Amino acid sequence: MNEISCDVAIVGLGPTGVVAAILLGMAGLRVHVIERRHEVYEIPRAIALDHEIMRIFQQLGTAQAILPYCEPFTPSEFYGVNGELIRRMTMIAPPYPMGYTPSMVFTQPPVEQVLRERLAQLKTVTTAFGYDVQDLIADAQGASLATLSDQGEEQVIEARWVIACDGGGSTTRGLLGIDLQDLDFDEPWLVVDVKVNERGLAKLPDVSVQYCEPERPCTLVIGPGNHRRWEISLKPGEDPAQVATEAGTWSLLSRWLSPEDGTLWRQASYRFHALVAEDWRQGCVFLAGDAAHMQPPFLGQGMCQGIRDASNLAWKLIAVHNGDVQGEAAEMLLDSYGIERKAHVSELTGRLKQIGATICERDTAKAMARDLQLLAECDGVVKDTPRQDILPPLRSGLLSTHTSEARGCLFVQPRLHGQNLRDTSLMDELYGYGWRLVMDARLQNPVELAGLTLVKPDADQCTDAEGVLTQWMEHYQCHAVLVRPDHYVFGTAETDSELHDLLSQWRTALRL
Repeated sequence: MNEISCDVAIVGLGPTGVVAAILLGMAGLRVHVIERRHEVYEIPRAIALDHEIMRIFQQLGTAQAILPYCEPFTPSEFYGVNGELIRRMTMIAPPYPMGYTPSMVFTQPPVEQVLRERLAQLKTVTTAFGYDVQDLIADAQGASLATLSDQGEEQVIEARWVIACDGGGSTTRGLLGIDLQDLDFDEPWLVVDVKVNERGLAKLPDVSVQYCEPERPCTLVIGPGNHRRWEISLKPGEDPAQVATEAGTWSLLSRWLSPEDGTLWRQASYRFHALVAEDWRQGCVFLAGDAAHMQPPFLGQGMCQGIRDASNLAWKLIAVHNGDVQGEAAEMLLDSYGIERKAHVSELTGRLKQIGATICERDTAKAMARDLQLLAECDGVVKDTPRQDILPPLRSGLLSTHTSEARGCLFVQPRLHGQNLRDTSLMDELYGYGWRLVMDARLQNPVELAGLTLVKPDADQCTDAEGVLTQWMEHYQCHAVLVRPDHYVFGTAETDSELHDLLSQWRTALRL
């Protein structure tokens, strides 16, 4: 029996697992990944990502390799009972706050392949493909995982920490006995991916569409190239297996296309749930991605939430592993992962359910009343609603105790231009990804900067090329902002005194 020792064992190498593994491996932690499949799953599941996720891909060194598989998300138009436009969701206007298109569609298999190729470059990361977890013994000091390959080979992995990224049916979660909390959404849908030919493309809208029709609510998403996705709700009594056959699927697609108009890439019946794990940490084991939460499909936030989990947890494990945070503060820091992410997931799920309620009203009278209300709210003229308005900030966890509008928000990534720069560069590329204190020239530099990177573009003879940083500071009425390694705002300061208090809070929170 083969035995392996590591700092972190990761169960599952989907998007959440691979991002966590790369972040930890880049920091030099010994990581061992256990994955059931031998190759990247060849069929797309996720189809949407946003600028926060692209910023994380940038941190991994993979953004430029991933961008060719992405395209801007088209506007999403909502049509009501009588085929009337009742809502439009669009992109926020440039300049873009993170340096990337805010909402994108992408092709998942090649993106995952890029991430795995990056993972393979990391010398402290090992992978075991074709393995399943059979048993898990864990406490606060570490874990032992018994695994079995599809060839009958046994491995035992001894790990200081374990991250379970093994999907909605997580074996690890089951072995831990962690229950899922039902957030009251459970509906059967058919998801269909089609590679549409030119004849078919000519028949389809040039924007994504939400058909808010009581008879059969459904969604059409314009993916990259000729990829189109339909999410079609099923009626009571319809057989999910039958509608997922080729004949059943083309029958439901007949409103838009015929079999001569394209090729079915995937068709699968799902029950979309809204679930969140009761506990996200048990001793040294953490849940992430679909193992920790499942969400309604509206706005395509499922994969994004999993990658946010990975980003949040990775920097905290790195800080504790490196001894930057010790003792009681280390335990509190690791506990903050579940506190922050569970609250964020639950709040976003509630917002997605509200969007789902708009789309999926089955009662015709109520649907007509909904249409009238939405049109009345905009005085009969449908206005653009930016998709990013739906994302909440962090509201609890490792944040300053001084409340401000900016606290817990995702911080911007401005493009900077300077005398020593050939082209404009994104802030993170210039200053790195740890704790950052971003200041303008109105405040004095703190005497003690240990553990912080000072980001003061004026002092470095850099200009805010698009005004993104300047506008952000003006909007939140501050002259300094303390940014966490996952790009969320710990807190802000307007005066030198407030900045002193902010840094004192930070040092106290981390026992620095």
